[in-house]
Amino acid sequence: MFVVGTAGHVDHGKSTLVRALTGIDPDRLREEQERGMTIELGFAWLTLPSGREISIVDVPGHVRFVRHMLAGIGAVDLALLIIAADEGVMPQTREHLAILDLLEVRRAIVVLTKCDMVDDAWASLVEEDVRATLDGTALGDAPIVRVSAVTGAGLDTLRVAIDDALQTAPPPRDIGRPRLGIDRVFSMTGFGTVVTGTLLDGRLRTGDTVEVVPGGRTLRIRGLQSHRREVDEALPGTRIAVNLAGVSTDDLSRGQALAAPGRLEAARTFDARIRALPGEAMRHNLRVTVHLAAAEAPARLRLFGADEVADSAEGWAQVVLAEPVATAPGDLFVVRLGDQTLGGGRVVEVNAPRHRRTDPAVIDRLASRALGTPEARLLAALERIEPCSVAALERATGLSPEEGRLTLNALIEKGDVRRLSPSAGEPVLVSGGTLTRYEETAHRALAVYHAAHPLRFSMPREEMRGALSLPQREFAAILGGLAPAIEARGEGVVEAGWEPQPSPQQRVAIEAAASALAAGGLQPDRTSFDPAIAAYLVDAGRAVDCGDSVLLDAATFADARKRVTDAMRAHTGPMTLAEARDLLGVSRRNAQAILETLDRQGVTMRVGDGRTLRAAR
Repeated sequence: MFVVGTAGHVDHGKSTLVRALTGIDPDRLREEQERGMTIELGFAWLTLPSGREISIVDVPGHVRFVRHMLAGIGAVDLALLIIAADEGVMPQTREHLAILDLLEVRRAIVVLTKCDMVDDAWASLVEEDVRATLDGTALGDAPIVRVSAVTGAGLDTLRVAIDDALQTAPPPRDIGRPRLGIDRVFSMTGFGTVVTGTLLDGRLRTGDTVEVVPGGRTLRIRGLQSHRREVDEALPGTRIAVNLAGVSTDDLSRGQALAAPGRLEAARTFDARIRALPGEAMRHNLRVTVHLAAAEAPARLRLFGADEVADSAEGWAQVVLAEPVATAPGDLFVVRLGDQTLGGGRVVEVNAPRHRRTDPAVIDRLASRALGTPEARLLAALERIEPCSVAALERATGLSPEEGRLTLNALIEKGDVRRLSPSAGEPVLVSGGTLTRYEETAHRALAVYHAAHPLRFSMPREEMRGALSLPQREFAAILGGLAPAIEARGEGVVEAGWEPQPSPQQRVAIEAAASALAAGGLQPDRTSFDPAIAAYLVDAGRAVDCGDSVLLDAATFADARKRVTDAMRAHTGPMTLAEARDLLGVSRRNAQAILETLDRQGVTMRVGDGRTLRAAR
C-alpha cells in the first residue's frame, strides 16, 4: 500500500478534491467544517483503477498551520501539489514545494483545481507559470492534471495518473525495524486509546509489544485497523490505527513513536548534513524548530567548519534538541524559524558526543559515515532499484568496478544479495530481504487464489506476475529464486506439494463428468459441465480443452491425434478440414476444434486450405 499526501496554498481546494476523489470528508473538526479551512491533518483512502489501494493524507495550507503540514507529509510516496486555476502559484505553494524537496519527495502530480472557474486560455497560462516554478526542482517533470471537484471533470484522469505514478514506486522498505510516528491520539468508546500514523521499516501484529519513544514505556497492541478494517498484521507503508492496551490518551502525544523494543533511540542530539533553501541561511548557534516526521522540537544548530550555511549551500551540524525526539540515521527533517522555512537535512548519527567545531577530522568522519561502508552503500542502492542488473547496480552505487565487484561477491556469499538467472539475458540481483518479501507476497496470493479456485492445480503465471508487480524478465528470475517453496508448474505457479483436495461431492461430480466424456468419444453430448470441474479434468490431464466449447476425454483425443498424424504421413498433400471430419467421423465444428488444438500443440500447421505435419514442412 502507498501513501499519497496533498500540498498547496490555503483555499486551493485540497480537501474538496480529496472529498471528490474518495467520498470521504477529511475535515473532521467542527471548526474546519465551519470555516472551510483545514487546520489539522485529514485522512481518506481510495481504490485506484488497477485495484491498488492508497491512503491519502490531507494537510493544511495556511501559513499558520505549516507545522501540521510537516507532520503529515514526511512519509508519503507521492505528493499531489494542488494549485487553484483561478489564482495560480501562491506563497504557500512555493513553501510547500520547498518542503517536498527537502523531504526528498520525488514523485508528484500537479493538480490544477477549480478549472470550472476559468477558460482554457487562462488555465494554459497558469500551467506555463507552474512549469516555470517547477523548473530546476526535483519535480520539474511532474505531470499536470486539470480537474474540477465541482463538475467531476478530470477526476478519472487524475486517478489514472496516480496509478501510473505509483506503478514505478519501489515497495516500502522492510528491514525488520517497525516504527510508527504518531500523528493522532484519541479514545474510542469500547476500545480505549488509539493512535494513528504511517508504519515504516517493518511490520506490526496484534499482540506485539511496542515501546513508546521517547518515554520508554512498553505497551501491548490490542488491535490494528487500516481503512476501518481490522487486520492481524500491518505492513510497512500502511496508514494504520493502533489500539493500545493499558494506557491513557494523556500519556501519549503526536510526535512520539511506537517501535520494536530497543530498536529506536530517543535523540537528544544528532549529527546531520544540512542544506539552506535559496534566499535563506543558517548560522552557528541559531535557535530553530526542527520538524522530524510528526515530531517538532526547539533546537540549536552547532555548525562544523563554518559559522554559516549560506543561501542554497550545504554543511555539517550537530542539532542539539531541547526535548528528545525519536529518530534514526537516514531520517529527513526540516528546519524552521517562526513561520519561515530555512532548510533541512538528513540525520547521520544519533546521540553523538559533542565535537570540536574546527576539527577537520570531525567533518571527515561525518562524511565517511554519511557515505557508509561499501556494503552499506551497495545494499542501500540495491534497495532503491531492485530487482536490477549488475550494471545498473554498479551505476547506482558509485563504487569503482573492482570495489563494486568484490563487495557484491561478498554480499552474495553472505546471502544478503541473491543473483538470479532468468531464462535469457543478464542475471538479476535482489536483496535477501526483498526476495523473502516476494515469497511472502506469493504465498498470500496463492492462498487467495486457491480459496477462490480450490480445484485449480496452479495459479496462472500472469496473475502471479501481477501480484508481484514485476516485468517479465525479472519475474522469471524471481520465480526461480522462490524455488523450492514456490515453483512453476506448466503454465502456472504453485506451492511445492500443492494438490487440489476435492470434497466428496466434488469427486462424484468429477468422475461423472469424466465418464460422460469417455463415453461420448469425439462427439460427446454438449453437456454443460461446471467450469471448475472441467478445468480440474484438464489440469489433471484427464481431458483436453479444444476450444469452442469442445471438451474431450484425454485418451480419446490422443487416439484422434494418432489417427490424424498417421493419415497425414500417408497423405500426398495437405489434409483438408472435410477430410479430417470424414476420417474422425465427427461434426465440422469438432473437427475444426481438434485440428486447431493440434496446431497449438505444434503437431500440425496450416498450409493454404489444409494442414500438414509440422515436422514434415
